[in-house]
Amino acid sequence: MGAKAEIGWTSPGEDGLKRHVYAQRIGAVWQFYERPRRRGRDVEWELIPSPPLDDWLELLDAVTRRAARRLHPPEEIERIKRTIRERFPQHRFD
Repeated sequence: MGAKAEIGWTSPGEDGLKRHVYAQRIGAVWQFYERPRRRGRDVEWELIPSPPLDDWLELLDAVTRRAARRLHPPEEIERIKRTIRERFPQHRFD
């Protein structure tokens, strides 16, 4: 998997414990996965079927930074913003 296809970060989960998250682009679709911060051989990545707004905003921020370094096309930023608008119509971009 290349740098363009996968982006990861750490954030607090619903229970307040840290979790690792990564988003993987497959074609034009982003899929999100998470696992607890604790590492071990038995800890598997789990698909997040409906990622929360915070995860989408983390992805948008990461892709925006990478687009500035030409690791993602600028069009990807707009695609992600469009997806956020569709999934979270209450969210407004500045």
